[in-house]
Amino acid sequence: MNPTIDLNPQRKQMADESMVRNLDAQARAIWPQEKQLIRRYELPQSPRILDAGCGTGEGARRFAEYYPGAKVLGVDVIDAHLDLARERSTAFAPRLSFEHRSIFGLELPEGLFDLVVCRHVLQSIPQPEKVLAELARVTRPGGYLHVIPEDYGMLHFERDHLDLDRFWNVAPREFGASTRTDFQIGRNVWGHLSALGLEAITVDYVIVDPVRVSRDIVATIIEAWRDGFSAAIGQSTSYSESQARDHFDAMIAQIRDPRRYFVWMVPVVSARVPKVKRN
Repeated sequence: MNPTIDLNPQRKQMADESMVRNLDAQARAIWPQEKQLIRRYELPQSPRILDAGCGTGEGARRFAEYYPGAKVLGVDVIDAHLDLARERSTAFAPRLSFEHRSIFGLELPEGLFDLVVCRHVLQSIPQPEKVLAELARVTRPGGYLHVIPEDYGMLHFERDHLDLDRFWNVAPREFGASTRTDFQIGRNVWGHLSALGLEAITVDYVIVDPVRVSRDIVATIIEAWRDGFSAAIGQSTSYSESQARDHFDAMIAQIRDPRRYFVWMVPVVSARVPKVKRN
């Protein structure tokens, strides 16, 4: 791994208080549909689960609740998020715990977990293929990876006085180039998993729209993105900070308008580690 590459180029945005709001709202928006997909995993009665890049523990707590016999470990590099995760997760202790570890090098034994989860992380880091390889390494043969790789080309709004489609096509690409991150990782993760030799790769979608998710919850997500990323967008893209905020505000207005439609297609990707290593 190239030591000159910043492995956490969005650390300021990830540590901002807006991310706490965002993680909570995203979990409330996505989990009701996501949990229908995890039923397909054939896990032991007391599975070992890793939540890699767990943030404030929103996902880890839900997996601990869904699998009452599970032992769940959440790892992250932002200590403030880990502290909040521990504070909010006392009802699940000691079988749910949190540790400071890098997903680029977990320093955990090979094949330790039955299920490895990585939600809303891969778009924020460089070299996601190296992280996926590390996650596969700590998954037991026959175990599963469960990944939500955000893709900002999969947000769609109605026509407005601002060109919101152009914003989502241009700003993430330019911001990603400046941080060496892939804001279209949702469509590219299949290739990374295939290159690792994983099996049974599936791609499903959680549909975040006003038919399935509360408008208030979705507006909270966009508000958090606006508050956390507008300044960085202004520094790293052809949009100024004020232009970025104007575009986010236009999205929020559409979301809150009961006469208008929007949709965010959120990929949920799974794969299985082969039971027998291939030569």
